[in-house]
Amino acid sequence: MKEKGRKVIATNRKARHNYTIIDTYEAGVALLGTEVKSLREGKASLVDAFATVDDGEVWLRALHIPEYTQGTWTNHSPRRTRKLLLHKREIEHLVGKTREGNQTLVPLSMYFSDGKVKVELALAKGKQDYDKRQDLARRTAEREVTREIGRRVKGMR
Repeated sequence: MKEKGRKVIATNRKARHNYTIIDTYEAGVALLGTEVKSLREGKASLVDAFATVDDGEVWLRALHIPEYTQGTWTNHSPRRTRKLLLHKREIEHLVGKTREGNQTLVPLSMYFSDGKVKVELALAKGKQDYDKRQDLARRTAEREVTREIGRRVKGMR
């Protein structure tokens, strides 16, 4: 029986706060068997993870997948570098964008898509502190406006 749909394993919640997302890509990940079993238990951390392009290949670095508990001597190392699977055209596009400078590759989420492990990779630009504060102020203002509209609809004011 084959899995259907999308099951999220891990998300990088700070990525959208620290970076301005320019473009997103879906990439497959080359994994070992014990890594997949550990991911099926829902264990992974994208906190410090980032991607690099080396010699025409995209690599995911600092992704933490803990060792599989029932694994033996064949277990994987938790923070090893993993290859991302993208089309050549996408890789060439990413090489051009990251070489321009000021842009980086950040994993946003990791999930199972029809039984296969995928990573949502973002081409992103780092935000300055004042940009982060402006975003926070804008979200707070929007939240206040929706609250006030809700109050008026309910007839509280």
